[in-house]
Amino acid sequence: MRKEYRTISEVVGPLMLVNGVEGVKYDELVEIEQSDGGIRRGKVLEINGDRAMVQLFEGSQGLRISDSKARFLGRSIQLDVAPDMLGRIFDGMGKPKDDGPALIAEKHMDINGTPMNPTSRDYPSEFIQTGISAIDGLNTLVRGQKLPVFSGSGLPHANLAAQIARQAKVLGSDEKFAVVFAAVGITFEEADFFISDFRKTGAIERTVTFINLANDPAIERIATPRMAITAAEYLAFDLGMHVLVIITDITNYAEALREVSAARKEVPGRRGYPGYMYTDLASMYERAGRVKDNGGSITMIPILSMPEDDVTHPIPDLTGYITEGQIILSRELYRKGLTPPINVLPSLSRLKDKGIGKGKTREDHADTMNQLFSAYSRGKEAKELAVILGDAALSDIDKLYAKFSDAFEREYVSQGYYTNRSIEETLDLGWRLLGILPKAELKRIRDAYLDKYYKEA
Repeated sequence: MRKEYRTISEVVGPLMLVNGVEGVKYDELVEIEQSDGGIRRGKVLEINGDRAMVQLFEGSQGLRISDSKARFLGRSIQLDVAPDMLGRIFDGMGKPKDDGPALIAEKHMDINGTPMNPTSRDYPSEFIQTGISAIDGLNTLVRGQKLPVFSGSGLPHANLAAQIARQAKVLGSDEKFAVVFAAVGITFEEADFFISDFRKTGAIERTVTFINLANDPAIERIATPRMAITAAEYLAFDLGMHVLVIITDITNYAEALREVSAARKEVPGRRGYPGYMYTDLASMYERAGRVKDNGGSITMIPILSMPEDDVTHPIPDLTGYITEGQIILSRELYRKGLTPPINVLPSLSRLKDKGIGKGKTREDHADTMNQLFSAYSRGKEAKELAVILGDAALSDIDKLYAKFSDAFEREYVSQGYYTNRSIEETLDLGWRLLGILPKAELKRIRDAYLDKYYKEA
């Protein structure tokens, strides 16, 4: 029986102070029982001697401290896990919210898991097909990678997240594949969009979904991504599945972190975010990857909307340091009507070379990828020159590059949210577009592949 304390001395906003405590630990769960039998929950944020600062999950409104008692539970937040999680929808604290039966837990896992030991990591090397050409063909996702999507306010990252969750799969194997989807601080309409999309397309059957709404407490927002990663660790390393974790929106998570930090009166860092935000994000991101001698893996796609489209803002900046690349959505392409509006030139997958080539995608993948990047970049330059000097200033070859650039955006990048292209279809489309250019211009592709695949348009 855990000891109860009637020594609650102060409540300020979501924070509560309990005096005279013994043996209480950081992050420990707390129950506050009121005189009418109502129970609120919280967790220990800070210990100072015999005083514990507790953050309340439900807030402190209407709480009477004179006749309330605090009970420390001796454990941190845990998630009940079982194979039956697949196909279920949970709230941000891991409680079922799909009107289904309670989960019969196979085990209880602490959500504050530890980052993967670098010496036990296996190098990411297997291609994951998302069905999206701008990712598969040019910024390839590899099993065990952390590849964030940098979006902006109002850009359709929700549609892209749903498309990846629907379509992603590991090629050439019968190994079990699952998606863990965490929605952090989103509106009811957005939550409804994801749930109805997963149900309509059947993706819900292989998906574990955690939904934290914008009107839920900030402390729950901090727990939700960790709930998702803990579920992924169970599916991957206990059940041997390949798990894709999609978290949207990391910006809402960071805002909640800043809110809690301000309530604790901590010294703020850049833009008011806590100085430990880098460490905090890394403690989540670094739980993804592959472990040697274990068939399972966790691949992570965190999605964040950059405030004011600023890639140097602390949230995308720190995320970029920890992860292996980024997919960037462009407001300019969105205005042109491209879906998804992925800006392939500043996007980057640092591990793409490890997941492509013969036996993984196709022998010509690396060469065509480099040639498409080069041709698109030159085509964009030709179009910018035409804006300044007029079309008459362009040479005949520059006009071909400008034509290629338009066709590339229209056909390769803009494929819609319900087109699922195989890697062969993506590579063949790349070759068809390169046919706009003369064979002599394709200097980044080996002659053997040119002879085999090149057809002039």
